[in-house]
Amino acid sequence: MSAYKAFHERSIKDPEGFWAEQAQLIDWHKPFDQVLDYSKPPFAKWYVGGKTNLCHNAVDRHLKDRADQQALISVSTETDQERTYTFKELHTEVNRMAAILKAHGVIKGDRVLIYMPMVAEACFAMLACARLGAIHSVVFGGFASHSLASRIDDAKPKMVILADAGARGGKPVPYKPLLDEAITLSAHKPEKVLLIDRKLVEYNKVAGRDLDYATERAKVMDAQVPCEWLDATDPSYILYTSGTTGKPKGVQRDTGGYAVALASSMRHIYGGKPGEAMFTTSDIGWVVGHSYIIYGPLINGMATIMYEGTPLRPDAGIWWKLVEKYKVSVMFSAPTAARCHRQRRQCVARPLPGPH
Repeated sequence: MSAYKAFHERSIKDPEGFWAEQAQLIDWHKPFDQVLDYSKPPFAKWYVGGKTNLCHNAVDRHLKDRADQQALISVSTETDQERTYTFKELHTEVNRMAAILKAHGVIKGDRVLIYMPMVAEACFAMLACARLGAIHSVVFGGFASHSLASRIDDAKPKMVILADAGARGGKPVPYKPLLDEAITLSAHKPEKVLLIDRKLVEYNKVAGRDLDYATERAKVMDAQVPCEWLDATDPSYILYTSGTTGKPKGVQRDTGGYAVALASSMRHIYGGKPGEAMFTTSDIGWVVGHSYIIYGPLINGMATIMYEGTPLRPDAGIWWKLVEKYKVSVMFSAPTAARCHRQRRQCVARPLPGPH
């Protein structure tokens, strides 16, 4: 029997023993008492009695051995900006973001809606929520106001974090007017809106509600916000279905089971190793982005690339240039991207009609 087959067979025949072993891939503030409680099927509770924190596992626990290793690589071919953060620098920025949220009343169990393009501050926001035990709800950047309003009414966020705009094909896509309209449409009114100003578009601030990120960040430059230790069964985030079959449905993830599943998949499925880099060509508005842009690689001690832009800008080689530059060992993409590259290649290869 092959090693893989034996490994897989054990996960089927002894799932609790198998997943108890996999749980050792993350840090626990308090060990769990029970691997799986399946007393009320189809609902499963994993690692009952255990306490942990996603942000601790993604950031803090790496400070001892890899503080100066690259953790987050933020690349935008829309704005021609490239920023890198070590684990130490990521820890600092997440603490600052967490301090801002905490200063404005965000506590464990509160919901925070994140409406952001693929920029570093979106990563800070997600991790800061996890640090505080707040439940983030990320909405794909550029979703229409009525779609955004339905998610606001369902999640009832205390705060919304957004950027003034995203960008597509070199053109700004304003977010602020979409959010303002969504809040007008929604019955629930978030108390605060934290705005990251990318200087892409002009906008109007709502007095008493809208906060400027740069101003708030300047107040908390030396902030140290301890991780909130959560029950493994506590929710970590809500992510909504597209709504193509009716009202969008909020899918809720737990904390402990999710962290263990990601740590296990990074090691056994993707084969990533601490110190390497991973490039997932998705968006944090989708579950792939949550799992394999933000939490999975960082939990595994890898650098992760957040990319804002198309696969063809400035040219069809941009992804491979990033792979080469950052020595990417694991790449996660989609058939849509493959088709996009193939169509581009066909267009380049096919002769133009008419005389030459």
